[in-house]
Amino acid sequence: MSPTTPAATPDLLYSEEEEALRAAVRGLLADRADPATVLAAAESGRPRDPDLWRALTAGIGAAGLLVPEKLGGQGAGPREAAVVLEELGRAVAPAPYLTSAVLAVTALLGCDTGRPEVAGPLAALAEGRTVGALAVPLPTAPGGTGPATVRADAAGALTGRITSVADAAGAGLLLVPADGPDGPALYAVEAAADGVRSEPVTPLDLTRPLAHVVLDGAAGRPLARGEQACAAVERALRTGAGLLASEQLGLAEWCLTETVRYTRERTQFGRPIGSFQALKHRMAALWLDVASARAAARNAADALAGDTPDAPVAVAVAQAYCAPVAVRAAEECIQLHGGIGMTWEHPAHLFLKRAKSDELALGTPGRHRAALAGLVDLAAP
Repeated sequence: MSPTTPAATPDLLYSEEEEALRAAVRGLLADRADPATVLAAAESGRPRDPDLWRALTAGIGAAGLLVPEKLGGQGAGPREAAVVLEELGRAVAPAPYLTSAVLAVTALLGCDTGRPEVAGPLAALAEGRTVGALAVPLPTAPGGTGPATVRADAAGALTGRITSVADAAGAGLLLVPADGPDGPALYAVEAAADGVRSEPVTPLDLTRPLAHVVLDGAAGRPLARGEQACAAVERALRTGAGLLASEQLGLAEWCLTETVRYTRERTQFGRPIGSFQALKHRMAALWLDVASARAAARNAADALAGDTPDAPVAVAVAQAYCAPVAVRAAEECIQLHGGIGMTWEHPAHLFLKRAKSDELALGTPGRHRAALAGLVDLAAP
């Protein structure tokens, strides 16, 4: 019997190139998406900043990180995209990066990129000339798409309704899974086309808008059919779930850093409240949670970058662990800020809302734990 080839050790450290990318994104967000700016935009009902998106995509080239150079992208990969999402999570920035540069781009990469119908939209997304959205409900987990709610006729006209699609209202291109005459298929639909309507939904997280997408005979261009279409959507959901963990990590890191800063400055009984043993223990426990979340998120990004057989396990672990950590970090941030943390004027509530929304996005922690049990043959009690 031939010896088993040992699995490659995951690389959890950041390369020099990844740190340089982090510095560029963090500098941009410090100028254009500081917490006060994001809070004011969210309260105004117009969270999207077109100038920020242009700077992030055309300026830094972040939208094309997952796209090969020959197709108009940067030729990087999930590790670099994870760094961008960490920084976007740290700033709770209202940018459609997860939905456009990750979900939509990955779905297109799963199609035949040699076809102009695929290569054209892919280049447009990579260059930031348009925003894309994979038209599935935001809570959809890998392996949990279920039956399509959209039907396509022989001419490619689409009819149906998809609920709670993230960033659909601001997208120029919708990638719609549908049941066609020959089975499942993936179609490209222009958001401004006749027969396409977005019904805005009031979301918990004001920085990531949701909308129901209604199609009434809308013209669709077929991108993939059958197993290829199903595999493209599944790959997009798995990649999105794995990289969402990095957004959750960045969010938790901001909450921890801000809480430590505040408790050093806020005094009570003549002492910084951070010197009280009970609060020190809570922050130390949170630091351990965040450090573990970093390991889980980096492992998922590295597994996706290498397209390893263990990638589904790494993604399930990352989501099962990082989602609750982000929520706990945001809750501790609000509680340890005391009275000011409970006000609308402080941005902490934006981080809690993003954390709770992310906990539901692309599968709940319970859903990922159940998937993990199946992947590692761990029977339920």
